Amino acid sequence: MITDHGRRSQEGFTFAEVMVAMAITSVTLVGTVATFHVAEQHLREGTVASRALALVESRIEAKQSARWDRLLIDDLNHDGQSNLIMRDEGEGDDALAGDGVYSGSWDDHGIHLRWTVTLSRPGALSTSGSVLLEAIASYMTDRGPREVRMSTLRANPTFVGFN
Repeated sequence: MITDHGRRSQEGFTFAEVMVAMAITSVTLVGTVATFHVAEQHLREGTVASRALALVESRIEAKQSARWDRLLIDDLNHDGQSNLIMRDEGEGDDALAGDGVYSGSWDDHGIHLRWTVTLSRPGALSTSGSVLLEAIASYMTDRGPREVRMSTLRANPTFVGFN
């Protein structure tokens, strides 16, 4: 381009324009990185929550499908051998001895899984008309402790005519 003075001018951005463009780019880049960080955090929390839900569902299904006389025995690694016998002793996750609430627990990759079998009346499992099955998975997130809880009732098959 030829100017009024007959010389060829060099077109380009001024130093101020370059600095403004760099500032805008920097702010945009920081916002983008922060968005990716938040998205990754939510993805991680969602993964742990899904795992906690799967553990809770698995424990409830295992208790629903167990024979009534084996309801207080658990095979946690599915190898056909009993790993845990639930007790009502008031120790560990079991709050009170002799209250008819049998407890078991297991830790798996940062998730504390606790499950209970609560008899409809204190005493022997065989004389209880039904039980309340409950499973609770607790885990920590960046936003604090979280919990997944599921429960269901199961009737004693002897009392409903299936045994």
